Amino acid sequence: QTPIAEIPAALANYELALDGDGMGLVYSYDVMAERTGIVSLLSDLSKAGLVLRDLRTEQSSLEDIFVGLVSEQGQDR
Repeated sequence: QTPIAEIPAALANYELALDGDGMGLVYSYDVMAERTGIVSLLSDLSKAGLVLRDLRTEQSSLEDIFVGLVSEQGQDR
């Protein structure tokens, strides 16, 4: 409902990232893993006092991953 300035400490194990405006959290996971951690994350979000307004998923293509890696390497130079 309102932007957050930082990710609550109780959610540190999920390696979440804040979306640019503080109105969203980004959680990356391996879809091939036996457990993705999503069920636990949703429960812990509620325990941390955060209310979900919407949930969206995206799957990265190999091209997306490659472009991201190349971009990161270019920034390191």
